[in-house]
Amino acid sequence: MTGKLLLAACASTLPLAAPALAQDAPEPMDHGAMAMPGMDMADGDAPAPAYGEGSGSSRLPGEDGAMHGVHLATGDWMVMLHGYVTAQYTDVSGPRGDDKLYSTSMAMLSAAHDTGWGTIQLRTMMSAEPLMNARGYPNLFATGETAGGEALVDRQHPHDLFMELAGRVDFNIAANTTLFVYGGPVGEPALGPSAFMHRASAANNPEPPITHHWFDSTHITYGVVTGGLSSEHFQLEASAFRGREPDEYRWDIETPRLDSWSVRGTWNPTTRWLIQASYGELHQPEALHSGEDEHRFTASAQYSTGSLSAMAAFSAKSRVPGDTLTAWLGEVNWEIDGRNALFGRVENVDNDELFPDHSDPLHDVAFRVTKFQAGYARHIPLGELFRLTLGAAGSAYAKPAALDAAYGRHPLGFTLFAKLALGR
Repeated sequence: MTGKLLLAACASTLPLAAPALAQDAPEPMDHGAMAMPGMDMADGDAPAPAYGEGSGSSRLPGEDGAMHGVHLATGDWMVMLHGYVTAQYTDVSGPRGDDKLYSTSMAMLSAAHDTGWGTIQLRTMMSAEPLMNARGYPNLFATGETAGGEALVDRQHPHDLFMELAGRVDFNIAANTTLFVYGGPVGEPALGPSAFMHRASAANNPEPPITHHWFDSTHITYGVVTGGLSSEHFQLEASAFRGREPDEYRWDIETPRLDSWSVRGTWNPTTRWLIQASYGELHQPEALHSGEDEHRFTASAQYSTGSLSAMAAFSAKSRVPGDTLTAWLGEVNWEIDGRNALFGRVENVDNDELFPDHSDPLHDVAFRVTKFQAGYARHIPLGELFRLTLGAAGSAYAKPAALDAAYGRHPLGFTLFAKLALGR
């Protein structure tokens, strides 16, 4: 039965009911309401599942429910369709600030089949973001990856065309317990919490965290094999994967390798709480730091009531050779009444990549920066299958005075967005 919860692998959940299909279409299944084996279903409404499925093989709190995509039963397979496209405008002040009108997107398809001995699932997820310039879009104090052979600083890189091409097989070994294998040419290893675009606590937030490369930069990895033990309230897993981050040529599938490893333990004591800790050793993850490996530790706690989702997380990445840089992240999303939502994020990060020019006296100097962000979203249903979300977010920053010349004394940012989603 554990495998039956795998239909929403890349969940960015909101506490709204899944949209109904047209009357002549197959009846959708509400997997968010599925119970684990042994739960008493005789009293009426089904309770929340013990956990939800996040990106890769990660978990989410059960109260977050399943992905609110379009679920279709086709023979012995359950197919799930989900996707979104946004129109966004970001403007950031200060000498390093910039403004840009851009679009982000994701489309995913998964198919799951229950057998007598377990569950088989196939997944694909894609994005049209490679149509964007390789420099991506403004995100002050964010770093990671390259464009034109140069480091991206104060920018968020576009995602690759192929975000996931993977499968998962669960083998039943006892009640509520399976052994599983996950992997493929494009996937996500067992490292960190579920990726930011799949967390309910970040469901309405239009901006990636500036701590992305501390917590979930491996959510697109070329070559992953994960094996683990999955039970109702815990999951233990280990991965072999390619440590190098995706390059700036985002239309292709890069050569898979298994040169890095990670382990992760996840505990979900109730449907509201989920705690994970993970550790990985990445082989030369950054293209501009040849010969430099990374040891990464993450820990996170997620809480959800269904309408309120929150996460607190810590990460430490140790360069080998090099220093250890830490990051903290807190984020929350509150669906007030099904139409209105508030969200926010606070991040604190120690970053030594803000000045990539080797001739700059601040090159390789670590600065601790804090970003404060808050926003509002308004949901507008469009028929039975689509939903439009309109919203805005504002950001402020705390930083050392040594960065005033580069960033200004009080840089500010805002993002306006419109998001059209299928199934949520």
